[in-house]
Amino acid sequence: MWWIVHIEGGPRRVNHAAVAVGDRIYCFGGYCTGDNYKMKTPIDLFILNPHTYRWKEVPKPRTDSAEAEDWPYQRYGHTVCAHGTDIYLFGGRNDEAPCNIVYRFDTKTGTWGRPNVVGNIPPERDGHSACVINDSMYVFGGYEESHSRYGQEVYKLDLQEMVWYLVMCSGEQPRYRDFHTATAIGDRMYIYGGRSEGVGNWAGVNGTEVYSNKLSYLDTSTRTWHTPPFKGPVPKGRRSHSALNLDGRLMIFGGYNGRSDEHMNDMWFFDPDTGAWEQVQPYGRGPIPRRRQAMCLVGTRIYLFGGTSKYTGPPIGFTEEQQNNMQDTDEPYKLIDHNDLYVLDLRPSLRTLSMLTVMKSIEEVTEDSASPSSSPSASASASASERTAVAVTRSYKIDMEKLLVVWEELPGEVRQEMRFMIENNTISRQLPLKLG
Repeated sequence: MWWIVHIEGGPRRVNHAAVAVGDRIYCFGGYCTGDNYKMKTPIDLFILNPHTYRWKEVPKPRTDSAEAEDWPYQRYGHTVCAHGTDIYLFGGRNDEAPCNIVYRFDTKTGTWGRPNVVGNIPPERDGHSACVINDSMYVFGGYEESHSRYGQEVYKLDLQEMVWYLVMCSGEQPRYRDFHTATAIGDRMYIYGGRSEGVGNWAGVNGTEVYSNKLSYLDTSTRTWHTPPFKGPVPKGRRSHSALNLDGRLMIFGGYNGRSDEHMNDMWFFDPDTGAWEQVQPYGRGPIPRRRQAMCLVGTRIYLFGGTSKYTGPPIGFTEEQQNNMQDTDEPYKLIDHNDLYVLDLRPSLRTLSMLTVMKSIEEVTEDSASPSSSPSASASASASERTAVAVTRSYKIDMEKLLVVWEELPGEVRQEMRFMIENNTISRQLPLKLG
C-alpha cells in the first residue's frame, strides 16, 4: 500500500458525508469554519473524478426556486448511503436544528427528490451512522436533540417500500453514542468508536466523555447484537474516524479522543474470521492526524479528503462576518479545516511505482518558494503549460534541473497523469494568515 497523491484546493469541509457510485465520489455538505449555517440554503455537492483527482461543484438552485424545495439544506453530521445509482441522505443539522427527512439523489439524472416515507420514523438526529444491507438502510445512534440524549436504537428503512421500522434486537447492545461508524460486511453491521457520556445516555449529565474501543456487530438476519472477542493489540477508542469494508475486513483510519485531546492518523484492520486487529503503515507520506474526514473506496484505491486537525500556527485571518458566524469564538483558532485529498493505492502497479520514483525530485516547500520563478532552469525545452502545471502547487515544486531530461522522454499520457497527481484543485483557496 502506497500513499501516491497529496494535493490541496478541494472542498474545505469537516463532518461532511461522501459515497462512491460507479467511478465517481459524491461529497455532500459539511462544516467549514466561518460559513453561515443558520440559514437554510441548498446543500453543497461536489463530485470527484478519481482518475484525474479533479473536483467539480454541482450548481445549486436559488433558495427561492421550486427546485430548491427538493434539495436538502446545508448541514453537517449527516449520513449518505448508496443503493444502486441512488444516494440516500438522512439526518444531520445546521446551527439551528437537526433533521429527519430522507432525501434521494439520482446520480443518473443529477436530480434530488424527497421520497414519501411511512412507518416508525426516527427522531431528528446528527452524528449517527448508517449503512445499506439487503435493500435496507440501517441507522444507529446519534444525538437526538429533541430528547437531549444519545440514541441506542436501530432503525431500518426498506428502500423498496420506503417504510421505516424500529428493529427489535436481542443480545448486548453497543453503548449509546454519536460520531461512530457503521460498516456493512455481509449481513452484519459493524459498529466501532464514538463518544458516550459517563452516566446514562442523557447528554451533559456529568460532562465525562467515554471513548470505547469495543467492536460490536448486528447480525441483521437474526437481529442479534454480538461483541466478538479480539486478539492482540487494539486501536485506541476514538470518534469522528473513518471506516470501510475492504475485502471483508473492517478498516479504520484517524479520529479523535477527547479524554486525551489526541487527533490520530493510524490505520487498523479487523479480520472477522480471526478476530484479530492489525495496525498497518502504508508507504509514502500520509495524512497528518485528523478527525471528521471522509474516506471512500473506488477500485483498488482509497480516497481521503477534508477533516480538521489541531493547529498551532499563525492566527487565521477570519473576516468579521466569518467570526460572527462561528459558534465558538476560541475553538476555531485551535483547529484548522482541511481542503486536501490523499490517495492510497492498495495494489500499486509498476507504472505507478515508477512515476513515484521519478517524482522523488519533488520537495515539500512553503508557498513563497512554490512559484515558477523559483526554478530558473525550467525555461529550457518543456512547454510553458507543462512547466506551469508541474511547478505551480501550494505544497510542492519540481526540481526541473533534475527532472527536465527525464520529463521530455516520458510518454504524453504519463506526463498528464503525473500532472494530475501533483496539481492542486481550485475549488477553495488557501486560508489567509496573520503574519508579523
